[in-house]
Amino acid sequence: MPIIKDILQDSNPWWKGDFSVEFKERDIYKKVKKFLPLPQIIALTGLRRVGKTTLMFKIVEDYIRNGFDPRNIIYFSFDEFRATEIREVMKEYEVLLEKDLRKGSYLLLLDEIQKLTNWEDQLKRIYDTFNKNLKIVATGSESLLMRHTSKETLAGRLLDFKVETLSFKEFLLFRKVKFEPVGLYETELNRLFNEYVKTLGFPELVDIKDKDIIKKYVKESIIEKIFYVDIPRLFKIRDASVLEPLLNIFMEEPGQLLELSDLAKELKISRQTLSNYLTYLEESFLLRKLYNYSKSRRKIERKLKKYYPTLVSVDLIFKDDDLSKSRVFEWAMVNQLKPEFFWRDPYKKEVDIVLADNKITPIEVKYGRIDLTGLTAFMKKFKVNQGYVISTREEREQKIDDKTISIIPAFKFLLK
Repeated sequence: MPIIKDILQDSNPWWKGDFSVEFKERDIYKKVKKFLPLPQIIALTGLRRVGKTTLMFKIVEDYIRNGFDPRNIIYFSFDEFRATEIREVMKEYEVLLEKDLRKGSYLLLLDEIQKLTNWEDQLKRIYDTFNKNLKIVATGSESLLMRHTSKETLAGRLLDFKVETLSFKEFLLFRKVKFEPVGLYETELNRLFNEYVKTLGFPELVDIKDKDIIKKYVKESIIEKIFYVDIPRLFKIRDASVLEPLLNIFMEEPGQLLELSDLAKELKISRQTLSNYLTYLEESFLLRKLYNYSKSRRKIERKLKKYYPTLVSVDLIFKDDDLSKSRVFEWAMVNQLKPEFFWRDPYKKEVDIVLADNKITPIEVKYGRIDLTGLTAFMKKFKVNQGYVISTREEREQKIDDKTISIIPAFKFLLK
């Protein structure tokens, strides 16, 4: 069994010398930086392998560059220390570096904290005792504020930031390519967009094009770890392998309209069990749920939902038929834009994406032939004057009465 003292020495190289991290700009880091001066705990959550630990080390580097004492920065991962208390780590640090955490200013970085039993209560005690001296940053492979107990225990004490897979813009930064003006490099950017999709947005796959490598990486580094390590511990489910067939359904056919009762019968499980399984997949960041848009929240909750996997099937990505390419294209845009809504009326007129933040923005995703029927129906019903179609290469603008529909290639839409 590793000893805490030894792990602390190995994990904190800045105590003995210079430290730098290989870091490429991420949009989420700009957001996190704004909140670092606040007393609240910063939580970085998200799927495995999306770069949460790298973001932590970037915080370390920036603190040191800004004159913070490197020996007042403590990093510890609980990956192999699930029975350890956070306070034990802090005491070992105090002895090892002859420090008193009640005197001075410190940065405490706790990686994979969700693996600890009662991590919420431990964090609360430490925050309440040391918050004047200690800035805490924690990571977790789940939303640390998802469950009711976490919200109650850490109310007002924790700010949760979700770290997503790479955006297309970030992918280009990682590739160290910059094509401006965009219109001059349409062929290159379209090719790079297709390469980006095959990485599924994982930083470690940015330069990988081999299907077998990508498939093995996704299966062994992400999905199996979530099914056989994270989910059994988080949700007390004895055999998480029962979730695999369910996830595979969405990975092979992303964007399915789901009737719970029908799918439960097909899988030979109860409707409630299926509902629980979907929740587990959502909380583990493997599944995204979209609601059928309506101005009435009660109607939204009653209507059918659509589900998209965070990770589409690698086999599907490498298929050449138009149906597979169309499914992957739609999945990629949903994953990029992260909408809460789609729209479908009783006559099966449909819009793939509805963004409803400051204003309502309907977006259709079309890999092949462009059909504006669903989009125009939505715009008329909800009195929206601007709509979009995301295409593979086509670009034009179409006026219908007083409404404007902009048809834009995916790479250009994402870069603008």
